[in-house]
Amino acid sequence: MLALALLAACSTRAPLPAPPAPVRLVAPLPPVAMLQSPIDTHRFEIDSNDDVLGTLQRVIASREDTLPDIARRFNVGYEEIVRVNPGVDPWLPGEGREIIVPTRFVLPNAPREGLVINIAAMRLFYFAPPVAGRKQVVYTHPIGIGKVGWSTPEGSTRITGRQKNPVWIPPASVRKEHLANGERLPAAVPAGPDNPLGRYKFTLGWPSYLIHGTNKPYGVGLRSSHGCLRLYPEDIEALYEMIPVGTVVRVVNQPFVLGWHEGRLQLQAFNVLEDDRRDWRAANTKLLQKVLTPRIEQQLKSQTQTVDWVALMHQAQAATGLPMPVGPAASDIKSVLANAPRVINRIPAGANWDGRDEIAAAAQQDVLQMVSERQKPVKRSP
Repeated sequence: MLALALLAACSTRAPLPAPPAPVRLVAPLPPVAMLQSPIDTHRFEIDSNDDVLGTLQRVIASREDTLPDIARRFNVGYEEIVRVNPGVDPWLPGEGREIIVPTRFVLPNAPREGLVINIAAMRLFYFAPPVAGRKQVVYTHPIGIGKVGWSTPEGSTRITGRQKNPVWIPPASVRKEHLANGERLPAAVPAGPDNPLGRYKFTLGWPSYLIHGTNKPYGVGLRSSHGCLRLYPEDIEALYEMIPVGTVVRVVNQPFVLGWHEGRLQLQAFNVLEDDRRDWRAANTKLLQKVLTPRIEQQLKSQTQTVDWVALMHQAQAATGLPMPVGPAASDIKSVLANAPRVINRIPAGANWDGRDEIAAAAQQDVLQMVSERQKPVKRSP
């Protein structure tokens, strides 16, 4: 009954409680010399029985920082960082304020091969081909997905081609939308700084849908596209060099992701997408099975552990986007955040980004427009 109550509480038809505010420690902020070096956030080596990547981190904002600046520095998206820092102005977080950086992720429930994209998490995972005798390598990056009314499709396809410096041919539907807003798009947009595809693109087996870069990096981590998947320019460039044509692509929509890590069950919960047509309120067995996979059930049985359904329900309702233990003796958000290392507010070693092309303050209005579009009511068929 508690399991069903969990899913009943996750309906998009009724507002969920606001996520708890991150706990600010009372202790004085340490000098930079006492802070750790930032931890890499995009390349990981994993065991076959581990489902959790990365480490949650904390940084201190400078006077010039915005949350989008910090997000790109640590390879996370706009909504990821805003979600875990409620009450913080994204454009004026304030000098000296502690910012939670959500650089810890639960892998989606999908085969660990090729590209796996969880649109609910707005995050991509690329599983490099395995090498005998070595741990599997996985790369992860934030993505922008289709805005409300232009949903990114779900299912399986493949990379069918790739191109550097692509020309953008706006579809008739997109030109019509822009014309209704008083903007006439050209029949073709050549490669260059005004091209919304950026410098690299992958074509998919799905006509009209691409994985590509962007000339507006502040749209990464938002519902900002017409269904395509967009990445930071530096991330698509790195993937372009390593992903061959023919690679399988799986797009899933998993707002509640459970994984196993160091003998404990972890839940990472996101807000249900506005146009998710599954009835999360009137939960059924199939939806429940997708939350608690057969492999995890077997692991729980083998270790004679049980799920703390009360903790699981609470974390699902909060939808903080932070992996939280939900097994026996489940941790609360205060202890999870307190254990996150404080690191220097700089780009981690080995990151794809070189620190140039900071997100301009002029981008604020564009981001606010994207956020407002997401908050519009969704028309559902009866």
